[in-house]
Amino acid sequence: MKTVLSVAGAALALFLTIAMFGGAGWTHPPMANKQTGFRGTGMDLIRTKAGNEELAEANRAPAPADPAEAGGDKASAVYENVQVLGDLSAEQFNRVMVSMTEWVAPQQGCTYCHSTENMASDELYQKRVARRMLQMTQHINSTWKEKHVHEAGVTCYTCHRGNPVPANIWFDTPAPSVGAKFIPRNNGQNLASANVGLTSLPYAVFDDYYANKDTPQSYVRVNATTALPEAKSKPIQDAERTFAIMITMSQALGVNCTFCHNTRSVAQWDTSTPNRVHAWYGVQMVRELNQDYMHPLTTTFPATRLGPTGDVAKVSCATCHNGANKPLNGAKVIEPYPELAKPTTQVSLPTGEAKDPIPGTTLPAVKPPM
Repeated sequence: MKTVLSVAGAALALFLTIAMFGGAGWTHPPMANKQTGFRGTGMDLIRTKAGNEELAEANRAPAPADPAEAGGDKASAVYENVQVLGDLSAEQFNRVMVSMTEWVAPQQGCTYCHSTENMASDELYQKRVARRMLQMTQHINSTWKEKHVHEAGVTCYTCHRGNPVPANIWFDTPAPSVGAKFIPRNNGQNLASANVGLTSLPYAVFDDYYANKDTPQSYVRVNATTALPEAKSKPIQDAERTFAIMITMSQALGVNCTFCHNTRSVAQWDTSTPNRVHAWYGVQMVRELNQDYMHPLTTTFPATRLGPTGDVAKVSCATCHNGANKPLNGAKVIEPYPELAKPTTQVSLPTGEAKDPIPGTTLPAVKPPM
């Protein structure tokens, strides 16, 4: 009997060991690490080599289309109803259109945005949205070049990756259903929301912070800025909101806290990495894009494309980054497409100016690494 129990116990132990290593989500060697902060501070980004290769492969930028001739008639003279790229030559215009089809709707083709009866018609909402997205792309590459996207820039592919609807978009989260006898109050949290890493942290930070560029920075402050501060809010909720936002950024970029922060003093700017500066400006850019470009499109989209509360799809850090700290591995995707690097027509666009992250301070004097 003892022999049988010993064999059964050994078999069970072997099974549990195999299950632990093979199915518990553990990372397996060989590992690859990259130092992101000061020597000796433990500020490292650690992944498996296989994970790095998989992430890099998932973020390959497509080859650009062959260049087109700049001479000849303008697109606005050859085609009807060209409102954004009309000052390009007809050849350049067609090149951008073909590229956009490959970036956004390779399966659907030109008719995803254009009516087969009349290519100039605006009857399809997709075309009206695409026009505004072109303006948004040009705005990002011009206004946010020095602050966030730098020489890499963005194209439609940065977010869409060959899909009509980008994978990483978000909608407002509905409030909990109201019962017949009481009104539930969950402080905008306590639901396993994918927006905050399936934690019970406040999912409302997306609605309040990422969708409104006028939300004050104090919304996510944890540390006081004065000695012996008077409590004017609920500090635990403040901290939870901050952690929720940090989780969303960490997921979006596939990094840990030390990619931006020195954990000796997380709030201190002069010991943080340059990545924190990029991240701060990136958040301001996301907030601006949602408020100035996405929200106004609410009435353009059909009801079937709106969220459960009737709101339009919005962007976050993950929409561009897709799990990589540099979208598309840092490829300079805008270089072959100068048409998207700045507004090509006289359109009224937001300024995109951002203030200092903390009142009374300035950003650290560092050169961005991108």
